[in-house]
Amino acid sequence: MEFATTLLIAIGLAMDAFAVSISGGAALREGRIRWALIIGALFGGFQAGMPVLGWLGGATLAGFTEAYAPWIAFLLLALIGGKMIVEVLQGDGEVAPFSAGNAATLILLAVATSIDALAVGVSFAVLDAPILLPAITIGIVTFAFCAGGVLLGGAFGRAAGRKAGIAGGVILVGMGLRILVEHLFN
Repeated sequence: MEFATTLLIAIGLAMDAFAVSISGGAALREGRIRWALIIGALFGGFQAGMPVLGWLGGATLAGFTEAYAPWIAFLLLALIGGKMIVEVLQGDGEVAPFSAGNAATLILLAVATSIDALAVGVSFAVLDAPILLPAITIGIVTFAFCAGGVLLGGAFGRAAGRKAGIAGGVILVGMGLRILVEHLFN
């Protein structure tokens, strides 16, 4: 597979994680550079690892990824986004899904945004294509997009205040709905 094709696949896969990074970064009040590196590494790592898992599982995972992955992604994103909205509306508006002590949420977000990368790995296995270079490319691109997204979201969050937390939650729920609708109608 040509590198340009791999790069386009990587950019496409990084878009969901990028949107989550922007919405999470918008709710951060401090430590944006630290969180940009953490989120970039976590999301990039999951995005790089999932295609490898899909490639290793090959045809065995094909049925699962086609049938259940969109539902899992929808549920995770809707629950996390809904929780963000509720916390902003009920609390003082200082909710951040990237905040310290929230490792479970971070892992769930990383999994939810990288499930499509699992399906890409299955596709690579079916095509009998190598996976190492594409996985590394996907991870690096996702790292860059997510680190930049946290910083971009942080700039937006300073300007928008409490509304940024609500917008972030709405974005997550909307992403989950988009994934589910695409699955149901395609």
